Amino acid sequence: MRFNKIITILSLSVGLAACQLTPQDSAVSEQLEQEHEIAEQIALTCEESNEQVADLFDCESAKSGTIPVTHPNEELLLDLPIDEEQSALVRSPDDIWQRIRGQLQFEVIDDKRVSEQRDWYLRHPDYMQRVANRAKPFLYLIVDEIERQDMPLELALLPIVESAFDPFAYSHGRAAGMWQFIPSTGKRFGMKQNWWYDGRRDVVASTKGAMAYLNYLLKMFDGDWLHALAAYNSGEGRVLSAIKKNKKANIATDFWSLDLPKETRAYVPKLLALADILQHSEAYGFSWPQIENKAFTQRVDIGSQIDLALAADMAGLSIKELHALNPGYNRWATDPDGPYALLLPVENVAQFSEALALTDSKDRLNWVRHKVKSGDSLLKIADKYHTTVDIIAQVNELKGNMIRTGDFLVIPVALKSLDAYSLSQEQRLASIQSHKNGNVKVNHTVKNGDTLWDISRKYKVDLRSLAKWNGMAPKDPLMPGKDLVVWLDKASSNKTTNSVMRKLTYTVRSGDSLAHIASKFKVTVKDLIAWNQLSSKKYLQPGQTLKIIVDVTRT
Repeated sequence: MRFNKIITILSLSVGLAACQLTPQDSAVSEQLEQEHEIAEQIALTCEESNEQVADLFDCESAKSGTIPVTHPNEELLLDLPIDEEQSALVRSPDDIWQRIRGQLQFEVIDDKRVSEQRDWYLRHPDYMQRVANRAKPFLYLIVDEIERQDMPLELALLPIVESAFDPFAYSHGRAAGMWQFIPSTGKRFGMKQNWWYDGRRDVVASTKGAMAYLNYLLKMFDGDWLHALAAYNSGEGRVLSAIKKNKKANIATDFWSLDLPKETRAYVPKLLALADILQHSEAYGFSWPQIENKAFTQRVDIGSQIDLALAADMAGLSIKELHALNPGYNRWATDPDGPYALLLPVENVAQFSEALALTDSKDRLNWVRHKVKSGDSLLKIADKYHTTVDIIAQVNELKGNMIRTGDFLVIPVALKSLDAYSLSQEQRLASIQSHKNGNVKVNHTVKNGDTLWDISRKYKVDLRSLAKWNGMAPKDPLMPGKDLVVWLDKASSNKTTNSVMRKLTYTVRSGDSLAHIASKFKVTVKDLIAWNQLSSKKYLQPGQTLKIIVDVTRT
């Protein structure tokens, strides 16, 4: 079977947000309130405009109180053809949806919240077609894991509610991946996250983490699955508090009786509605797109770091196809410290394994020899070659960050130009930031004390949009010196701000101090330290270069 890529430009947003906030997470109530406001803003926008059907789910979800998840503008779907002729009401036992159907356990009650969600899915069979296309490479692996842990097969439908089976999906509550984990909960349940790799987007790692979290919640709520699912969405603390409140008032404590956030009240009914449609598809006249009950992908051990372009060539895939199956890798290569595995189409495994066996580990990456120049630092060199200081230090057996002019360093670099790795974190962000229908692009350099809220007010733009343009969440902290993209309409761009920020490179002279340089350029010592990752306890060296960000209208 050939894996051809289908590139579709989508603005589809689905209503969901498993923000999985726990009592250990900070500012839980503040973030939840912010998410409620986001959903309300979207709902108001929907009421004031006429959306196309492709955008309806975002609006419908916002109106029901659920936070929209965003899919990348350029979405790659692996072409694993779904047989339209076999999408009949009576299914073959070889259909994986029927494998799921035969093991459903949850009772679906006659409730208005369930019927509203069910009606929406029944009115939009095209939505389920898109979901099935995304699910096909991964669904067999997910069902296997759920069965292995003896858990209800309704959980195989949960990624539809969470992300429409899109591992690149993200929400503005900082949740990412098919199972929509926020960073802290992801780490708590075994999902490694660093510059190279994010386990929340790794389908295998995040599925195992989701099952671990759901089992933990099930135990916490004494075997009540609806309580556990509600807690997966809004946090165990919120659900425990609602149960305690009802007990105190001598009111029933089942899910349907709890005073929970609006998005959680819609979240559980979405899953039950999907299970009900699958269980009674003949009665509803609804045909699920068929997916064969077999593994389309296989996890292959690779033993050490490898350039994704080289791995794709070995497997006979495009880089996009390989990255779409392995969305956990943020950069142009796998993580040097593991995991050492790739998910590949079953029919490509033998070809890849044979090529890998013939390739020495040192030949899995491309290397350059860099001669250290005056003003170089490990951070500057790492930025230039799109790697990390730790990797350069490890490869060159450096014991500290000191390097000398004239020394040579060996550095791993990408085999192809970075834009060839279009699903890497940098390129996905670049894609988001590159096209805005003729609007004017403004670059804002973060100053000490800036927040996204402050910047959104300064440029008179929507906070949620500003966060999205920069691949962030509205409450994310900002580092001085970070460049942000702001899109303005042409009229407002002419009267936005009186400030003009510029980056300068300053060469330290004999006798210079941080205080002297800060005073000269009307910046703070704290900013200088942050922009250049300096230590206030170390002296500046003549010839050392510093990055300085100045407001040229003030200097």
